[in-house]
Amino acid sequence: MPAAGHQHTDALALASSPSAAGIHSGTKPKAAPQYTAPVARAPRSIVIGSYQQSLINRDRASAGLGPLTWSSCLASVAVSNAVRLSHQGWVQPYHTNGASLDLGCHLGNQGGENVGWWSGGVNDPQLNTMFMNSPEHRANIMGPYHYVATAWATAPNGAAYIAVEFS
Repeated sequence: MPAAGHQHTDALALASSPSAAGIHSGTKPKAAPQYTAPVARAPRSIVIGSYQQSLINRDRASAGLGPLTWSSCLASVAVSNAVRLSHQGWVQPYHTNGASLDLGCHLGNQGGENVGWWSGGVNDPQLNTMFMNSPEHRANIMGPYHYVATAWATAPNGAAYIAVEFS
């Protein structure tokens, strides 16, 4: 859909052309200017505390492990890393510095991080399945942690990036 400014300009161009006004000057009427519609982009969004924590705690319970408690300090790290990934895109092999920043929350002497992305937007069940099918990510979910925080950030192209922080 054209922007309001484009609609107004198009209406003026048509109203000022001789054929639009019903006036025939004997010259061939000029075509209305062509406008390119703005490219539609998904707005950036951030989701903090998605369903991911519940899925992680469900996975831990099925293995006889206790639930992880939400940490707002870890959430700050998760938001920062998810947003950075949504801006820069996926970069291998070292995506973020989350695990070292997690230690700055002073919740314990270990930190861990799972990061991932999905081209179709925020999808907690899909990413949880992917994490659980990866030995390294599964180890974090089942690890000796007590706290967790999750954040998604959606890029303009609609891809969503998740950061899950553990301590």
